[in-house]
Amino acid sequence: MKRELLGPLVLLASSLALPALARAQATSTLTFATNADPTFNPWSPNAEVESDLINELIFEGLTRYGSNLQPVPALATRWSVSKNGLVWTFHLRKGVTWQNGRPFTSKDVVFTFNDIALNKKLGANFASDYAPVSQVKAVGPYEVQFLLKTPFSALPSYLAYFEGILPASSFAGVKNPWTLSSFDKQHPIGTGPYQLDKFVPGSYVELRRNDHYWGGKPQVRTILFKIIPNANTQVAEMLSGGLDLISLQNTALLGPLKSDPNLQIIRSQENLYYWVALNQNDPRFRNVLVRRALLLAINRPAIIKSLLGGYGQVATGPIAPLQKAIYDPKVAQYPYDPTLAKKLLAEAGWLPGPNGRLEKGGKPFTITMPTGQFGQLVPMSELVQNYWKAIGIDVQLKVTDWNTYIKQVVVDRRYQATLAWWSTPPTPDIGPYYASSAAVTGSNIPNYRSAKLDALLAAGQDARTPAQEKAAYAKVQEFVASQLPYLYLWYPDILVVKSKRIGGMSDVNLPEAFQHSVNWTVR
Repeated sequence: MKRELLGPLVLLASSLALPALARAQATSTLTFATNADPTFNPWSPNAEVESDLINELIFEGLTRYGSNLQPVPALATRWSVSKNGLVWTFHLRKGVTWQNGRPFTSKDVVFTFNDIALNKKLGANFASDYAPVSQVKAVGPYEVQFLLKTPFSALPSYLAYFEGILPASSFAGVKNPWTLSSFDKQHPIGTGPYQLDKFVPGSYVELRRNDHYWGGKPQVRTILFKIIPNANTQVAEMLSGGLDLISLQNTALLGPLKSDPNLQIIRSQENLYYWVALNQNDPRFRNVLVRRALLLAINRPAIIKSLLGGYGQVATGPIAPLQKAIYDPKVAQYPYDPTLAKKLLAEAGWLPGPNGRLEKGGKPFTITMPTGQFGQLVPMSELVQNYWKAIGIDVQLKVTDWNTYIKQVVVDRRYQATLAWWSTPPTPDIGPYYASSAAVTGSNIPNYRSAKLDALLAAGQDARTPAQEKAAYAKVQEFVASQLPYLYLWYPDILVVKSKRIGGMSDVNLPEAFQHSVNWTVR
């Protein structure tokens, strides 16, 4: 999941086109895959990993990532911050037009943030990213200012992370943008290098290049996304010989791909970690002893070996090893220890009943755990279920399709425990995912609230030098490792399998690569 529940979207190119697409298949076409029907609005609560990379081709942010994963110009050409850190000024690119021919101006930026992101009634994706922002103000047609309540040093980095600008004119008079299906399911309008040509739900999405793109005409004429929920089906098509790219989550499927001389396998890291979220609306999970016990009961090295093929390492918190200057592995550790787990649960009042199951006050310890059909979430959740059952907890696993899972867990928060992941911007600022203000409708999925953590996060956002930043986030990492707002599982290695026929695509990571799709070629 992104930022949102964001992670690597499995991509695939295939020459086995659907009959209706046969005419579109040409040497200037790339075919990828997504796991479910997308929503063409990056701010919609229903747009998650199935939509992220598609929207990245249609919409653009004020900034995007460069090859070093630092923010570089996109719709903004330059930016600066005031001495007190409370005013960020962005100068906008002139001459940019929306895909319907209308000019892009500061009015669109103001609308996107004031009317969408900062509108608490809407519960937009990424809304919690902008908790420090009070408003966005236009200073002429090509200049905007972000006025902050508290310093937010990572603002340019967050602006680059799947947070595209929307056209104000398309939403004129619309009270609820999430009901405007004519935009987010039929005719989205962005400033990006590609625009929607056709969408057949359950089948495919066809994008055509934007010949009037401000960054130059893309070299690839058509990009197709086939909607394929099953990873085995994706790999089968990939091995048929017409592929471009796949981000592989199931390493058991890697074997035959290694022997194909036309493919390149890239092993990399992202700012990504898997977790179990325990809904803090349930009073059982507000007890830190219970959270620690549930993590101690999971044999994470065994799961990494069996399901990840060894491609990963045990996670200690939300700041991944990718951030070498900040990452601190010397925090509280929770090695597999079911005996200690039972002891901590006993201290919390959970004792074995007549049948060996844990109970408290005559009530059994039962956890309902929804999981979505994406990647290896189901087998991962099944293993966690078995580990918790081994210490006397009844876990009721409920498997749903991906779109239903997002609605239930992310939007409605109707769950007790769930296993997923975060793929976040390459910055140590985790405030949008952990601050108390991000609970319930933001990216704080467990609804965890702590005034102390809020203060630590604010100190990190106010850091002005690398030394100050390192010191601030050392305290953040120490706190979250001790209190476990999430149960941290592992940092997976990202395995990207790339065809040698595709050129101009960066190997840094997929979000950065898709932000520079104008450079792609088909050899």
